[in-house]
Amino acid sequence: MEILVTVAIGVALIIAAITDIRNQRIYNWLTFPLILAGFATHTVFGGMAGLKFAAGGFALGFVAMAIPYFFGAMGAGDVKLMAGVGAWLGVEATFVAFLFTCIAGGVYCIVVLIRDPSLFMRAMRNIWNTLYVLVATRKMNFAPTSSGQALPRLCYGVAIAVGTAVAMALSALQTGSIYAGY
Repeated sequence: MEILVTVAIGVALIIAAITDIRNQRIYNWLTFPLILAGFATHTVFGGMAGLKFAAGGFALGFVAMAIPYFFGAMGAGDVKLMAGVGAWLGVEATFVAFLFTCIAGGVYCIVVLIRDPSLFMRAMRNIWNTLYVLVATRKMNFAPTSSGQALPRLCYGVAIAVGTAVAMALSALQTGSIYAGY
């Protein structure tokens, strides 16, 4: 079962990262089968306990990524990909994968900002202005500034792939298993 989970998630994450880099999309033809296969596999091997295991991971992965989606910070494909990872890994491993995904996404964002000095300066100016307004008025009045330059689109599928791979590798090194099981 361990090998099946590793291969399924590994293949899906590689494909998602490639399609996200090339087309800036994570396709439904990848995410929906990933989700359904996670539910089906855990239900076949674990019965109701397996179904609950997959449902808990799915729900956590979905909700954790849906919050930034509703704020416009990421796409729906990213949400479905993390939900699919959750359906395979369960709640505990999905939580760890999500945390490492956030770290990978933060590093990725910093690298993008550093590579473009004008974008970096604009981001720092926006942060400074927001902090200044917060301190001066004690109110959080965030109004994004508009300039002619569009922000770069981040391929968050790459961050999900890196974060999940790191979480699975660390779990395998520490416990000998990539997830807690049922």
